[in-house]
Amino acid sequence: MAEPLTLEAYLDQWAAGDAARGDVGKTVLAMCVAAREIAAIVGRGALEGDMAAAIGGNAGGDTQKALDLRTHDITIEALKAAPVARVGSEEADDVAVLDEAAPLAVAMDPLDGSSNIETNVSIGTLFGVLPHVGEDTFLQPGSKQLAAGFVVYGPATALVLTVGAGTQIFMLERGSDRFLRTHADVRIAETTKEYAINQSNVRHWDAATKGYIDDCLAGETGPRSKNFNMRWVGSLVADVFRILIRGGVYLYPGDRREGYGSGRLRLVYECNPIAMVAEQAGGKATDGKTRILDLTPQKLHARCALVVGSAEEVDRFGGYYGKPASKGGSSPLFAKRGLFLA
Repeated sequence: MAEPLTLEAYLDQWAAGDAARGDVGKTVLAMCVAAREIAAIVGRGALEGDMAAAIGGNAGGDTQKALDLRTHDITIEALKAAPVARVGSEEADDVAVLDEAAPLAVAMDPLDGSSNIETNVSIGTLFGVLPHVGEDTFLQPGSKQLAAGFVVYGPATALVLTVGAGTQIFMLERGSDRFLRTHADVRIAETTKEYAINQSNVRHWDAATKGYIDDCLAGETGPRSKNFNMRWVGSLVADVFRILIRGGVYLYPGDRREGYGSGRLRLVYECNPIAMVAEQAGGKATDGKTRILDLTPQKLHARCALVVGSAEEVDRFGGYYGKPASKGGSSPLFAKRGLFLA
């Protein structure tokens, strides 16, 4: 059996001596320096102390926990060694300026799924690499990303990465501390019988979301003519990793709760990296109506709805708004039950 490709070797092959690509590679490797340190901390669990202790709030109004700030500091420090001008983080109100002469910027959520810190459930780190264009660097649409990915700190530490040449998965080998490629050019299954959503918010959903989920719940006797399973981890990285491996669709729509009308997740450093990874794996990502990577953020911490995963299912969900996300989307208006049934 051939030795798996290391992350460094993969990035070298992709860069092929090109200086600009080489800078992207250096930035990804810096993120992985931080990921190794974070993985070691997470792996110790409660032996590291109360990592879930609430210590304040972030720019989005969420409670910050001890590990949130610790991972932010670890990642900022690692990125100082990369050609990065600016860093936009969920855990900081303002953009961190590292080196204005550098060509790149990083948008990141240093710790995704922090509500799961103390429960021994997978958490992670999300990041997108953008060209540095000055004050408006983080107001570029996600289509401008040069690379994107996320790390899952679970039973294994997994890196999901795209540099615009397909989606690759690397696992951190304990002992050698190398990221080794285990899944090359991942493809998300086009169809699925699994969806992930926080069902407890059903009373807040709009008619389109409720109609879609009702039709899934109707199973083989309903308009979908097949049974569905629901999966929900509560860590975006864990739910999307599952979809990459075996298909599915993840939904976090906007709803009627105060402040959640445009969605709960952040466009710049959560939805955009996930969308690039998904599209490079043959999947799709929309806000229910519009392709995520076409959206232009108005601020660093802008919120956004997210529907991501198997292409057929993302399109179908778009049809419940009467405007398919792309050609081929279906509409519940012609189903046995759907949009206009509560």
